[in-house]
Parts: sequence; C-alpha cells; structure tokens
Amino acid sequence: MKLLYLLSALLFLAATATAIDIVEKDLETEDSLWSLYERWRSHHTVSRDLDEKKKRFNVFKENARYIHEFNNRKDVPYKLSLNKFADLTNQEFRSTFASSRINHHRALRGSRRGGDSFMYESLDLHSLPSSVDWRQKGAVAPVKDQGQCGSCWAFSTVVAVEGINQIKTNNLVSLSEQELIDCDTEQNSGCNGGLMDYAFEYIKKNGGIASEAAYPYAAEDGSCAVEKSAHVVSIDGHEDVPANDENSLLKAVANQPVSIAIEASGFGFQFYSEGVFTGRCGTELDHGVAIVGYGKTQQGTKYWIVRNSWGEDWGEGGYIRMHRGISDRKGLCGLAMEPSYPIKTSPNPTDKRRRDEL
Repeated sequence: MKLLYLLSALLFLAATATAIDIVEKDLETEDSLWSLYERWRSHHTVSRDLDEKKKRFNVFKENARYIHEFNNRKDVPYKLSLNKFADLTNQEFRSTFASSRINHHRALRGSRRGGDSFMYESLDLHSLPSSVDWRQKGAVAPVKDQGQCGSCWAFSTVVAVEGINQIKTNNLVSLSEQELIDCDTEQNSGCNGGLMDYAFEYIKKNGGIASEAAYPYAAEDGSCAVEKSAHVVSIDGHEDVPANDENSLLKAVANQPVSIAIEASGFGFQFYSEGVFTGRCGTELDHGVAIVGYGKTQQGTKYWIVRNSWGEDWGEGGYIRMHRGISDRKGLCGLAMEPSYPIKTSPNPTDKRRRDEL
C-alpha cells in the first residue's frame, strides 16, 4: 500500500507540473483570455456547446482574474488554481459539490448519539507522535470522486471504516458508498445529503457493508440492491469526538482516520491547489470529509491532512491541508464540531463464516 501512496504522490506532482499557470499576458485582452479558456477546456477535457461556452467564458475570466490576484499575495501559505471548477460560479459550485446539508441533518437529530464515552480521553497529548499520515501506513484507499451527487457523507464514512478495518486486520478493502446511498435511507437522503453518524449506525445494524467492487458507485440515487450487498467489513459502533476540542481530535486521529464535517462552499475551497489552507470560512457545515493525519510545516504551521471526495485532480492529489490549532474552538471551517469514528473489535463477516466452517 505504501507503493500505492508513493504512486499517488508522483501522480500529484505530475498533475501540478502540468497545471495551467496564469500570467499577466493571459489577462490583458479578451482574445488572450479566450486562449486561456481554450487551454483550460482542453486540459480538463470540458465539453461545451457554443452558446454555453460563451456564458461559461464570462464566468471563467472573472475566476481567472480572482485566482491570479490571490496567488500574487505574499501573506497566505496556500495557492489557488484553474482547476476543473474554474468555469462555475460559486453558487453553482456550492449547490452541486457542497450541498450535503449536514447542518440540516444535525438540527433534525438533536443531541449526538455516539455515546458519552471517548476511548482516547486518557491519552497524554505530549506522548502522541509529532506527525501521523495514515496514507503511509496503508490505511487509506485511493481518492474517489463523488461527482454531481451530494453523497460526501457516504465517502467520509467509508474512509473512516476502511481505515479502522485496515488497522485491525492489516487488509485495506475499498468499500461501497453506493450501498449507503441506496440502502441507508431511513434518516440519510442519498444524493441530497446525510450524516456520518447515521451511516455508522446503519453499518453496525446492517451487519457490515459491501465492497466497492461488488456494489460500485453510480453517482446517483438507486434502489437498494440486496444481492450486491454481501458484507465484507463490519463495525461494532461509533464514538463522537468531544465537540469543539482539537486536542481530543488529535488524540483520535493519532489512532485512526476520523470523519468530520466542514463548511467547504467558499472560493478558497473551490479553487484550492496546494499549501496549508488558512482561508476564510464559516461553520455552516455543508460537506463531509475525513482527517487522515496531521503534521507541521518547516515554517511551523500546524495542519490536518484532509481527504476529500472531488477526485485526484482537485487540491493536493485530492487532499487539502487545513490549518490546525486556531483560536476558534470550532476549528477552521468548523472541522472540530462534528468529528466521529467507527469502533471495530469483532471479526469481519467473511472471517467469522470461515472460522465457523472450520
């Protein structure tokens, strides 16, 4: 798995090297902006009919100017780029890719139901590793892409379950977000959003979750296909990290990947490219992601390693490093408000069946 991580890192570096840079000359005239737009469309293989292309160009050129102006600032440790979202308005981006309505589901749920216990409470902060990266430990599958479906809650859940399963069994299995979308419908709403805690409860109650290979992703709501959902990984429940406490979150992440919710609808997230994100954002939680590690830059800036579900061609190969330990107890973009993680003590269904047959 370390080889897969190294390959992903090399692919990220290659993508960064071929990313489209903006220079002053690109912004000087309408013709030069059109040329930049055509290069961008070719790079991202974006197809538009002529009328749509004219409308999209007007959005693109404003975004290009914004990105170029931002990247010329010297006071921020991250950069933006002309990524695949570059000809979308922020409202369009927000409604499609940051529309999980996690705050809505939190309000309907009331108090959190992961239990009052926190298994990592007694850990000494000073004894924790200075940095952790679960990708390097083989506990994180390759980045996936949710497409135009508000299913980030399912991807966030699956990252955490894949992680704890690998930690407990030394076997990384890519699991099915589509099963959660199709079958976990009592409280979650498929492509219209959901909550990771509900999904953990579903997996426990269901006796496990199917593999990605058996129940592949379709990026749309579907009927629950029981015949596809042979359980390969199970969990025994979940716990909530104490809210608004990045120290407790650090203890949890030192031991396993953790599902979190953030506000990801701003321009900074839309065009994030690289570096430690320190941008403006609120706490209207609208997107589920997962923390898979933490660290500190050579300049001393602490960060979380956050795995997104917008594909490998967004951010740092599908990841974003977010500023850790800010003065707001809720964490940057609300990342400390809703963290949770699965518990696994029992063998997987296939392992149990094998043992029963012996």
